[in-house]
Amino acid sequence: MRSSAAHPVQVLLAFCLTGLITGTVSADTIYLKNGRKITATNVVQENGQIGYDTSAGHLSLPASIVDHVVREADSLTPTAGTASDRAANLPIAPPSAPVVNDEAARAAVRDGSIDLGLLSKLESEARANPSTATVARVVGAESAAAQFEVSVGDFAQAAAHYDTALRFDPESFPVLLQAGYLHLRRSEYSSALELLDRAKRIEPDSPDAAKLSGWAYYGLNRVNEAVTEWKRSLALKPDPEVQKALEKAERDAAEEANYREGETPHFRLRYNGDAAPELAREVLKTLESEFEEISTTLNYVPPEPIGVILYTNQTYTDITKAPSWSGALNDGRIRVPVEGLVSMTDDLARVLKHELTHSFVGQKTQGHCPVWLQEGLAQYMEGKRSRTNAGTLYTAYQNHMEFSLASYENSWLNLPKDIAANAYAWSLATVEAMLTEGTMDDMGKILDRLAAGSTAEDAIHAVLRDSYADLAQFTVDYLKKAYL
Repeated sequence: MRSSAAHPVQVLLAFCLTGLITGTVSADTIYLKNGRKITATNVVQENGQIGYDTSAGHLSLPASIVDHVVREADSLTPTAGTASDRAANLPIAPPSAPVVNDEAARAAVRDGSIDLGLLSKLESEARANPSTATVARVVGAESAAAQFEVSVGDFAQAAAHYDTALRFDPESFPVLLQAGYLHLRRSEYSSALELLDRAKRIEPDSPDAAKLSGWAYYGLNRVNEAVTEWKRSLALKPDPEVQKALEKAERDAAEEANYREGETPHFRLRYNGDAAPELAREVLKTLESEFEEISTTLNYVPPEPIGVILYTNQTYTDITKAPSWSGALNDGRIRVPVEGLVSMTDDLARVLKHELTHSFVGQKTQGHCPVWLQEGLAQYMEGKRSRTNAGTLYTAYQNHMEFSLASYENSWLNLPKDIAANAYAWSLATVEAMLTEGTMDDMGKILDRLAAGSTAEDAIHAVLRDSYADLAQFTVDYLKKAYL
């Protein structure tokens, strides 16, 4: 989100709110002896096993392969959420993972890794003799492997395991739901909808299938169909998550019922009738131009068209419930008030580029990008630099003012305006220093590590060999050299 007013260190606040997203969930990190890490919740040791919860359900590992566990409460660095939070910004919990008791499924993951030899053996057996028993074994094993990959943040491999399971049993309802949810988390809404449609044909009265289908439609900017699915889900089973999503979607649907529409290969635009059609066309043209630039810079292409809504000022406030100082918002759809504008302006172009950067970064990292890095990149991509704020930031740092990237990882919504302004200025300075003294290729590697489930500080240390404290000093040194 961008603001419409200046603040103490002369930055424009640019919040990227996620209106439907639930609060951040505290997470623990399980460190395995083979070097891998698992981010999870409710980690407990019982009967020689380490049990933990992920979006895939409750999983366990032999305690003998675990080096140590770092609990959120023991760490000074808050995490950015669990694996289920870090993919797409879904406000809806995943379906329950299928209960797998089959011996082959239990054997598929052991000693902190997947037994690929066993999977290959089970697949060969099922191809040679596709009996109910052999198919059940390979589906159970592949599902267990997929759930493990989800728990360690490798969503591409998880999807591949689900695909294999569905090749052997195309009508496995639990696998269809899990695979559909995984595609939702990767912002692959069309692929998710295809799987969920198959699931609904198998179990037409499943509230979970309707619940997830609603989100797929919402992600595709088909709001009316999302409303229909979520109403059906609630009729089958009360669910506060679905109720909250439905209320927001109904507000959108009611407001946008008479909106005009425009579409390009990468955007679906809806705009209030009071907005000039010429402006709507210029917005799409500008976004398409910015899309190509950001895509090239970040080496990423969003899998689905991005929704864009142009409002009058009052309607923007009423629909988004955003703070009065905000100038735009990105909650998966780019929402911008344009009252009084009849053509593209430099300020509007910067707002669009800022919000579009949020879409790219959020999807590229599968929702696991700390707020400071999101906002620093968005400001940098729109063209802002730290010249105006360099002296203030440098003096504040020398006076031991706290600029803690760890404290800037999660939501800034409750920060007072002056602290939020400092957060924006420091985030821009940090990203500017990283990109000026380093390369966008390094930034891309950091984003890739975030997508794979790494914490922000771990990702930065792996690529730049810097801790957060090192990066703070690096930023101050850059500001002094560049501007003072």
